[in-house]
Amino acid sequence: MTTPTAPAPPAIRRTPRAGAFVDEVREAVGRGLAPELTAHLVAERLAPHLGAPDLLTAEQRRGDPASYRQHLLHAEPDGSFSVVALVWLPGQHTAIHDHVSWCVAGVHEGQERERRYHLVPDGAGSRLVAVAEVTNPQGSVAGFAPPGDIHRVWNAGAGAAISLHVYGADVGRLGSSVRRVYAPPKGEAL
Repeated sequence: MTTPTAPAPPAIRRTPRAGAFVDEVREAVGRGLAPELTAHLVAERLAPHLGAPDLLTAEQRRGDPASYRQHLLHAEPDGSFSVVALVWLPGQHTAIHDHVSWCVAGVHEGQERERRYHLVPDGAGSRLVAVAEVTNPQGSVAGFAPPGDIHRVWNAGAGAAISLHVYGADVGRLGSSVRRVYAPPKGEAL
Protein backbone atom coordinates (compact mmCIF):
# COMPACT_ATOMS: atom_id res chain seq x y z
CA MET A 1 0.00 0.00 0.00
CA THR A 2 1.35 3.42 -0.89
CA THR A 3 0.97 6.55 1.15
CA PRO A 4 -0.65 9.52 -0.58
CA THR A 5 1.69 12.42 -1.14
CA ALA A 6 0.98 16.08 -1.56
CA PRO A 7 1.17 17.35 -5.11
CA ALA A 8 4.45 18.98 -6.04
CA PRO A 9 4.35 22.77 -6.14
CA PRO A 10 4.26 24.21 -9.65
CA ALA A 11 7.68 24.70 -11.18
CA ILE A 12 8.95 28.26 -11.21
CA ARG A 13 9.90 29.45 -14.67
CA ARG A 14 13.07 31.50 -14.72
CA THR A 15 14.85 33.18 -17.55
CA PRO A 16 18.53 32.26 -18.02
CA ARG A 17 19.49 35.72 -16.68
CA ALA A 18 17.35 35.22 -13.55
CA GLY A 19 18.92 31.78 -13.09
CA ALA A 20 22.41 33.30 -13.29
CA PHE A 21 21.41 35.93 -10.73
CA VAL A 22 20.13 33.21 -8.35
CA ASP A 23 23.54 31.49 -8.65
CA GLU A 24 25.25 34.79 -7.77
CA VAL A 25 23.00 35.24 -4.73
CA ARG A 26 23.66 31.64 -3.64
CA GLU A 27 27.40 32.33 -3.70
CA ALA A 28 27.03 35.54 -1.67
CA VAL A 29 24.68 34.00 0.91
CA GLY A 30 26.90 30.91 1.13
CA ARG A 31 29.71 33.00 2.61
CA GLY A 32 27.84 33.02 5.92
CA LEU A 33 28.50 36.69 6.69
CA ALA A 34 26.53 39.00 8.98
CA PRO A 35 23.12 40.08 7.60
CA GLU A 36 24.27 43.65 6.76
CA LEU A 37 27.31 42.35 4.83
CA THR A 38 25.23 39.72 3.04
CA ALA A 39 22.73 42.39 1.98
CA HIS A 40 25.59 44.53 0.65
CA LEU A 41 27.01 41.63 -1.41
CA VAL A 42 23.58 40.73 -2.80
CA ALA A 43 22.93 44.39 -3.72
CA GLU A 44 26.18 44.45 -5.71
CA ARG A 45 25.05 41.37 -7.63
CA LEU A 46 21.52 42.66 -8.29
CA ALA A 47 22.45 46.06 -9.73
CA PRO A 48 23.83 44.85 -13.11
CA HIS A 49 20.63 42.90 -13.86
CA LEU A 50 18.16 45.74 -13.28
CA GLY A 51 16.55 47.01 -16.46
CA ALA A 52 17.67 44.01 -18.53
CA PRO A 53 14.81 43.02 -20.87
CA ASP A 54 15.59 39.31 -20.48
CA LEU A 55 15.39 39.18 -16.67
CA LEU A 56 11.67 38.38 -16.28
CA THR A 57 9.10 36.40 -18.26
CA ALA A 58 5.98 38.13 -19.59
CA GLU A 59 3.92 36.56 -16.77
CA GLN A 60 6.36 37.84 -14.12
CA ARG A 61 5.80 41.39 -15.41
CA ARG A 62 2.00 41.27 -14.93
CA GLY A 63 0.31 43.27 -12.22
CA ASP A 64 -3.03 42.87 -10.46
CA PRO A 65 -5.57 45.72 -10.35
CA ALA A 66 -6.51 44.83 -6.75
CA SER A 67 -3.03 45.09 -5.15
CA TYR A 68 0.65 45.00 -5.94
CA ARG A 69 1.57 41.50 -7.07
CA GLN A 70 4.36 39.22 -5.89
CA HIS A 71 5.92 36.70 -8.29
CA LEU A 72 8.17 34.14 -6.61
CA LEU A 73 11.25 33.66 -8.80
CA HIS A 74 13.23 31.39 -6.48
CA ALA A 75 13.17 29.92 -2.99
CA GLU A 76 16.41 28.25 -1.96
CA PRO A 77 15.67 24.69 -0.76
CA ASP A 78 17.46 25.26 2.56
CA GLY A 79 15.36 28.40 3.24
CA SER A 80 18.39 30.72 3.25
CA PHE A 81 17.01 33.15 0.64
CA SER A 82 14.31 33.82 -1.89
CA VAL A 83 13.89 36.15 -4.86
CA VAL A 84 10.63 37.82 -5.85
CA ALA A 85 9.50 40.33 -8.44
CA LEU A 86 6.92 42.84 -7.23
CA VAL A 87 4.71 44.53 -9.83
CA TRP A 88 3.09 47.79 -8.77
CA LEU A 89 0.35 49.46 -10.78
CA PRO A 90 -0.08 53.24 -10.30
CA GLY A 91 -1.17 54.12 -6.75
CA GLN A 92 -0.56 50.67 -5.24
CA HIS A 93 1.28 50.60 -1.91
CA THR A 94 2.29 48.55 1.08
CA ALA A 95 1.28 49.11 4.67
CA ILE A 96 3.99 50.43 6.97
CA HIS A 97 5.97 47.31 7.84
CA ASP A 98 9.25 45.72 8.83
CA HIS A 99 10.76 42.41 7.73
CA VAL A 100 11.57 38.91 8.97
CA SER A 101 15.14 39.07 7.60
CA TRP A 102 17.67 41.10 5.68
CA CYS A 103 16.41 42.38 2.34
CA VAL A 104 17.74 43.85 -0.89
CA ALA A 105 15.40 45.68 -3.26
CA GLY A 106 16.16 47.05 -6.70
CA VAL A 107 13.93 48.91 -9.12
CA HIS A 108 13.82 47.07 -12.43
CA GLU A 109 11.32 49.32 -14.22
CA GLY A 110 9.60 52.61 -13.39
CA GLN A 111 10.15 54.18 -10.00
CA GLU A 112 9.02 53.66 -6.44
CA ARG A 113 8.51 56.06 -3.57
CA GLU A 114 9.55 55.02 -0.10
CA ARG A 115 8.95 56.54 3.32
CA ARG A 116 11.27 55.32 6.07
CA TYR A 117 10.48 55.36 9.79
CA HIS A 118 12.08 54.97 13.19
CA LEU A 119 10.29 53.63 16.23
CA VAL A 120 11.00 55.98 19.14
CA PRO A 121 10.14 55.64 22.84
CA ASP A 122 7.11 57.65 23.92
CA GLY A 123 6.24 57.31 27.59
CA ALA A 124 5.22 53.73 28.32
CA GLY A 125 5.04 52.86 24.61
CA SER A 126 6.57 53.93 21.35
CA ARG A 127 5.58 55.80 18.21
CA LEU A 128 6.65 55.93 14.59
CA VAL A 129 8.45 58.96 13.23
CA ALA A 130 8.96 59.43 9.48
CA VAL A 131 12.65 60.12 8.93
CA ALA A 132 13.04 60.13 5.13
CA GLU A 133 11.09 59.99 1.91
CA VAL A 134 12.93 59.03 -1.25
CA THR A 135 12.22 58.29 -4.88
CA ASN A 136 13.92 55.12 -6.07
CA PRO A 137 14.35 55.31 -9.86
CA GLN A 138 15.04 52.42 -12.23
CA GLY A 139 18.42 50.93 -11.36
CA SER A 140 18.47 51.97 -7.70
CA VAL A 141 19.29 49.32 -5.12
CA ALA A 142 18.92 49.38 -1.33
CA GLY A 143 19.81 46.77 1.24
CA PHE A 144 18.93 46.64 4.92
CA ALA A 145 18.57 44.33 7.88
CA PRO A 146 16.39 44.46 10.98
CA PRO A 147 16.18 46.45 13.16
CA GLY A 148 15.83 49.74 11.38
CA ASP A 149 13.92 48.44 8.38
CA ILE A 150 10.50 50.04 8.88
CA HIS A 151 9.09 51.56 5.71
CA ARG A 152 6.19 51.98 3.30
CA VAL A 153 6.58 51.67 -0.49
CA TRP A 154 4.28 52.79 -3.30
CA ASN A 155 4.10 53.51 -7.00
CA ALA A 156 3.54 57.24 -7.44
CA GLY A 157 4.12 57.09 -11.21
CA ALA A 158 1.71 56.95 -14.14
CA GLY A 159 2.88 53.51 -15.35
CA ALA A 160 3.74 50.15 -13.82
CA ALA A 161 6.78 49.76 -11.59
CA ILE A 162 8.63 46.48 -11.12
CA SER A 163 11.14 45.77 -8.40
CA LEU A 164 13.21 42.73 -7.49
CA HIS A 165 13.55 41.75 -3.84
CA VAL A 166 15.91 39.23 -2.27
CA TYR A 167 15.12 38.14 1.28
CA GLY A 168 17.16 36.09 3.72
CA ALA A 169 14.15 33.83 4.28
CA ASP A 170 11.92 31.45 2.34
CA VAL A 171 9.11 33.76 1.19
CA GLY A 172 7.58 30.85 -0.73
CA ARG A 173 6.92 29.08 2.55
CA LEU A 174 6.15 32.20 4.62
CA GLY A 175 4.01 33.87 1.95
CA SER A 176 5.49 37.29 2.73
CA SER A 177 8.61 38.99 4.05
CA VAL A 178 6.57 41.15 6.42
CA ARG A 179 7.20 40.62 10.12
CA ARG A 180 4.99 43.34 11.55
CA VAL A 181 2.54 45.96 10.22
CA TYR A 182 2.34 49.37 11.93
CA ALA A 183 -0.46 51.93 12.13
CA PRO A 184 0.47 55.19 10.38
CA PRO A 185 1.56 58.06 12.61
CA LYS A 186 -1.35 60.26 13.64
CA GLY A 187 -2.40 62.56 10.81
CA GLU A 188 -0.20 60.91 8.17
CA ALA A 189 -1.62 60.18 4.75
CA LEU A 190 0.06 58.36 1.90
